[in-house]
Amino acid sequence: MKLIVRLTINVFALLVVEYLVPGFHLAGIWTAIVAAIVIGIVNTFIKPVLQLIALPISILTFGIAAFLINVLLLWAVAQFVPGFTISSFPTAIIASIVLSLVSWFLHKLANE
Repeated sequence: MKLIVRLTINVFALLVVEYLVPGFHLAGIWTAIVAAIVIGIVNTFIKPVLQLIALPISILTFGIAAFLINVLLLWAVAQFVPGFTISSFPTAIIASIVLSLVSWFLHKLANE
């Protein structure tokens, strides 16, 4: 049941980001669901490995490298999921920040 709640929160967060960030487009609700699933898989399996590899650079840059890994992974997911587009790298940066904030807020609401 927790998985369904997390997926629903992530889909809703993606839809909020689409509404707030110009250049961040989802073709529909099914695209948002697929994108949320792929983002979850990438964040579970690929992101920890990349952050471990980039740990020395992250320490030297005070976490900026870790943030850029997050942005690049979001942008990569947009390249693989049909109907999910991010128009430019600056849009991916803004979308990553907004997605993190909205997702964090909604997960906090769901836990209370």
